[in-house]
Amino acid sequence: MLIQDQQKMLIQEPVLLGKITATLETPSDILIVEFPSSSAGQRRRKREWVIPPYSIPENERGSFPKKLFQVCKSNEMTVIVYSITGEGADQPPVRIFTIDKKTGNLFVTQPLDREKKDLYKACAISEDGKKEASPTNLTIIVTDQNDNKPEFTENPFNGQVSEASKDHEFMTVTATDADDSETDNAMVRYTLVSQEPKFPKPNMFEINTSTGTIRVREPGMDREQWPRYTLLIVAADMEGEGLATTGTAVIIITDSNDNPPQFEQTSHIISVPENKVGAVVAKLTVTDGDEVGSPAWSTKYRIISGDKGGFFNVSTGPSQLEGIITTVKPLDFEKNKQYILLVIVENDEPFVGSLTTSTATVMVNVEDVNEPPKFNPKEKVISRHENLPVDTELGAYSATDPDTGKSQKITYKIGNDPADWLSVNQETGMIKVKSIMDRESVKDGKYRAIILALDDDDVNPATGTGTLVIELEDVNDNAPIINEGSIVICNREATVLLSITDKDGPLYAAPFSVEPQGDTKKNWTARMNETKTGILLTLNSVLEQDHYNVVLRVYDTNNMYQDNSIQATVCDCKGDEFLCKKMMAGIPLSLSLGILAAILALLLFLLLLLLLMRRKPSSIKKPLLPEEDDIRDNVCCYDEEGGGENDQNYDLSVLHRGLDNRPQVFRNDVAPIFLPAPRYRPRPANPEEIATFIDYNLKTADEDPTAPPYDSLLVFDYEGGGSDASSLSSLNSSNSGHDQDYDFLNEWGPRFKKLADMYGGGEN
Repeated sequence: MLIQDQQKMLIQEPVLLGKITATLETPSDILIVEFPSSSAGQRRRKREWVIPPYSIPENERGSFPKKLFQVCKSNEMTVIVYSITGEGADQPPVRIFTIDKKTGNLFVTQPLDREKKDLYKACAISEDGKKEASPTNLTIIVTDQNDNKPEFTENPFNGQVSEASKDHEFMTVTATDADDSETDNAMVRYTLVSQEPKFPKPNMFEINTSTGTIRVREPGMDREQWPRYTLLIVAADMEGEGLATTGTAVIIITDSNDNPPQFEQTSHIISVPENKVGAVVAKLTVTDGDEVGSPAWSTKYRIISGDKGGFFNVSTGPSQLEGIITTVKPLDFEKNKQYILLVIVENDEPFVGSLTTSTATVMVNVEDVNEPPKFNPKEKVISRHENLPVDTELGAYSATDPDTGKSQKITYKIGNDPADWLSVNQETGMIKVKSIMDRESVKDGKYRAIILALDDDDVNPATGTGTLVIELEDVNDNAPIINEGSIVICNREATVLLSITDKDGPLYAAPFSVEPQGDTKKNWTARMNETKTGILLTLNSVLEQDHYNVVLRVYDTNNMYQDNSIQATVCDCKGDEFLCKKMMAGIPLSLSLGILAAILALLLFLLLLLLLMRRKPSSIKKPLLPEEDDIRDNVCCYDEEGGGENDQNYDLSVLHRGLDNRPQVFRNDVAPIFLPAPRYRPRPANPEEIATFIDYNLKTADEDPTAPPYDSLLVFDYEGGGSDASSLSSLNSSNSGHDQDYDFLNEWGPRFKKLADMYGGGEN
């Protein structure tokens, strides 16, 4: 043994400590250590004891305390006292080791356990009564014995492996041994004892004896039949020959995509109406034998043929086991009446091995529905001049019927015409001018109208819409006007800037020019500013403070003009301040007050005169007609020739009795307020359009109920109810000029000669 070898080595080779030697003697099996004392004639030096490590096996049997070895000095004449300190002595764990203080024998008091403590370090001390010797270190090693069997770190071990795995390491079992890892006592080996269930083969798994790694040995696992295996494993030390323990490993077989999904019905015939987006075409249900909720069970779908135009989409339904086909584009019966779709189903996880996929055929029949006529283009833009004559053709805006299989007639009408400018031919879709179009009355010069096209389907008639955009081109139909209606100016030479507005576009607006008219030329000068967009009005002479009417004729770039009146107030000026005397109706305030005082005095005089006249006695005379007599159908005799208004009071209310008793009769001197006034067309700038202008306004005047004489019942005399005389109603003006003689217009001068040529002279 190692202890004996160590003892032999120590006996054969003494340890040198300066001039002191220590010899280990072993009569029988006891280790003795001797220490020579120093000579009396030499100077004593401090020495150290050197004791080699002492090994003792664990779990020793026998009587305790048990002697290990003896420590003594070589000089037997000296009395030495021994003691021990350190681990196992006076330090935890205490009283494991003791020493005889007289003999130096070291004892162990109980069996040792290497797994609790495998090394003790202590110090041996000797005293001779004079001086204490240096302590020596004692190292006691507890040697191992195979007294512990392996222990599994888990029990059971849990692992999982895919059912499609083959020759695949997927888990490891581990056992530990408390014995010395440097010896065979802790060398653990593993053995797989049994497998449950034993299908499809009894040795589906194997274990690495050294590492404990478990791997799949045989293919053929099927989760749907055997979802779980339990393995019994033995771990033994001494390289499998010593102490042993058992444990289990539970293996869960996970799903692999070894069951392809299958359509429950592989053929479908479906009808879908055309022009419907998002319509559900079909729901295709499938089955799958893999684990519910796993990627090998959930499905996805693809259309692999029959949908070249991309009209359909297939998606997975909420149950994960159905494919829903919907339309993503409108189907057109006239272009394609039938689609045959081939749909394939797959799992989210790829198949294991070579599996056959399932397909379904879906025949989609497109149903014809009545579609509204379609305008081409949907929004048509045309450019036309404003102020075109009525009935001018703007162009045809027609639609076509997409239902080519039906013979349907299309008619047109106006859907939205905000200004009521347009009319449409019901048969051809020709757009005409109904009333004069005005570019300045619409935003950006663009007018929008909605045109409707209607088919005549018996069951479900449809209406299509189109937008007509008319870009109105400008004509010079608006004269420039001055924005300022009144100004204040100094009565000495002063200039005011007037601004000009022309509703026409830039081609018919600036540069402007101006001419003073009438008396304005005497005291005022008008000229254009540098940009030709404003008027510089200058007072040339000093005028009295008053209000003056300034008339300016403003021309645009094409010489269209308009006379503009400006109310100019001339005031005295002091610096930049206007000193205008207070005026009333154009008259100085002082003069106005005088006039008012005179008028007030005159009124007071007339009032006094009236009071004096009322004091005269007046004879009371009979009324003009007796009250019981009616003025109608009676001959009234007036026998009074004298007297005057001053002494006779007449009751004139009887003359109005007829109208007062007929409140429903309208008066002919008041315009009816409940009738709308028509719109008259402004005077055109183009002389060639004067005929259209006169025709339109003549027709409007003939039908205008608000123009005098007003179109109302005129009461000339009320003769009571039941009169045989017919009513005299209003006289309507003629709607045409064929029954009028316009030759008299030649007598009115050259300004009316154009009218005479147009309407006079018979048929020519």
